[in-house]
Amino acid sequence: MLRQVYRLVASDSSSQAPSLTKEELVIKSQRMRTIAIVTALVSALGGSAMSAQDKYALKVPGGLAFSEFRGYEAWQVVSISQDGPVMAVILANPAMIEAYQAGVPGNGKPFPDGSKMAKIHYVPKKLETFPAATVPGAQHDVDFMVKDSKRFADSGGWGWAAFNYSAASRTFSPGTTADVPPQGNDAKCGLGCHTIVKNRDYVFTDYQSR
Repeated sequence: MLRQVYRLVASDSSSQAPSLTKEELVIKSQRMRTIAIVTALVSALGGSAMSAQDKYALKVPGGLAFSEFRGYEAWQVVSISQDGPVMAVILANPAMIEAYQAGVPGNGKPFPDGSKMAKIHYVPKKLETFPAATVPGAQHDVDFMVKDSKRFADSGGWGWAAFNYSAASRTFSPGTTADVPPQGNDAKCGLGCHTIVKNRDYVFTDYQSR
């Protein structure tokens, strides 16, 4: 008997459920469409973020890791330069900036262990709004050097690394022996070039006035 009463009540409730008006159906349809669009956008953005390269996970085989220079983007500018078809901005970490400001390497003293530099190369271009000016265009690569007299005792106390940059894919990759100059699978890739400034603790760049 109780089961029969329940069935009657349920049947009566469903038969009395209010029906939606045409306007309410339109609003409901629009809401569902909006939810679907938002969901798709969130999914796409999430996928893009997940697929973005973590440059700090890169490492030169047998050499330096990108993560050893974490935060270089915010380092102070030492100087700028142009070498052949590329231009560069040279940055240094606080330890190296402090040494520069104390007169190193012009005073004959070496940079302290922990000094780090980054040299970011760009392909120059004419500024669209003022063609007389030449400005950085697409990034070409980033080079690093770090002072650790014990770790790099056989290369003047410095370790070097080069990472090429692809503007098309917005990704970095370690330099290779096919590059110019060749980048070996170690931390000595800059030694041959920097040996000519051995009397400046292997550092070419002067700290520019500002």
